[in-house]
Amino acid sequence: MRFMMLMIPQGYESAEPGALPSAEQVGAMMAYNQALQEAGVLIALDGLHPPSMGARVSFRGGKPTVTDGPFPEAKEVLGGYWMIQVASREEAIEWARRCPGSDSETIEIRQVQEMEDFPADVQKAAADFEDMQRR
Repeated sequence: MRFMMLMIPQGYESAEPGALPSAEQVGAMMAYNQALQEAGVLIALDGLHPPSMGARVSFRGGKPTVTDGPFPEAKEVLGGYWMIQVASREEAIEWARRCPGSDSETIEIRQVQEMEDFPADVQKAAADFEDMQRR
């Protein structure tokens, strides 16, 4: 089973462009990332720049509208993610519990939808999806 662990750092929604973690924070996180890799469960990981450097595209009325960050209405934003492959939801939670997060950080764990989770008609409509993922 694949799970995405989403890091939600409190206050990141108002971080200035170019805000970066300290060398201490990165060092602790790298040790955690190394443990994920050594256990053979890590698929991918990345940190994200603050929302002040991002943009959102909304589609009200079918028309795309671009809004540059920061996004004042945002209460929680993503700071980064890990994609892991584990045997169960409980194992994903155990890995999240090991993260060296601070008092102001939360990790949300979400299982990835696999093609076999969908009925046959949806699988047929998405027949090329897995090929797209490999490219």
